[in-house]
Amino acid sequence: MSAPLNAALHALQEEQARLKMRLQELQQLRKELGDAPKDKVPFSVPEIPLVFRGHTQQDREVPKSLVSNLRIHCPLLEGSALITFDDPKVAEQVLQQKEHTINMEECRLRMQAQPLELPMVTTIQVSSQLSGQRVLVSGFPASLRLSEEELLDKLEIFFGKTRNGGGDVEFRELLQGSVMLGFATDGVAQRLCRIGQFRVPLGGQQVPLSVSPYVNGEIQNVEIRLQPAPRSVLVLNIPDILDGPELHDVLEVHFQKPTRGGGEIESLTVVPQGQQGLAVFTSESG
Repeated sequence: MSAPLNAALHALQEEQARLKMRLQELQQLRKELGDAPKDKVPFSVPEIPLVFRGHTQQDREVPKSLVSNLRIHCPLLEGSALITFDDPKVAEQVLQQKEHTINMEECRLRMQAQPLELPMVTTIQVSSQLSGQRVLVSGFPASLRLSEEELLDKLEIFFGKTRNGGGDVEFRELLQGSVMLGFATDGVAQRLCRIGQFRVPLGGQQVPLSVSPYVNGEIQNVEIRLQPAPRSVLVLNIPDILDGPELHDVLEVHFQKPTRGGGEIESLTVVPQGQQGLAVFTSESG
């Protein structure tokens, strides 16, 4: 197994251990408070093809959490290159020849080609519980032209009035396509959810909005497996003979030649000796 993959797996193991410790703390707290058991909601994360598009971060440290929202960070060691081909069949052909040699006038480059596997989340188990003091406000039209602060202020004023079924707003937060409001007094959230539908003055118009219960969620377990990056090839042990730009050009020419099993390259990133970086993989549709 390659050194970058070892580093990635080590970081994931540390993250999993941290999540387990957090789970134990939450379970102990629930026991002390006498909470009722929460429903476990397992769901599978959809498989979304990831592709490296040439974006790297120059960093010697592996991040504490490698898995983020459709973004995977792959550590790149010094003397390596990451190549993404247009066609996955080309990557297969390049990998069939594990050692590649480039003969030049004054030197010879010998390096190894390896497949790249990325750590992917396959299943997340989440515990959920309805919040007694928070609600979710949704239904905002795309045409609404208000800043975040203006929107939150207007919602706080509207839902802070008892005649609208509300009460003192203790905190508010803008989420993706909705707003979470938290109230200082018990019973306000339940009352607003029973009403359900409101017409709120926003941006000079009466906007119909929905109020629904807010669900708290905690990650209880995460399962991870390695998924091949079918169009990418990791090139290792590149000798320190050429500088970065010249090395990039030489590798690009070599791995594009059909006579060597190569083909069209979408992206190629080189990490020279003395440097390290992170390749950032995102969804192919992103």
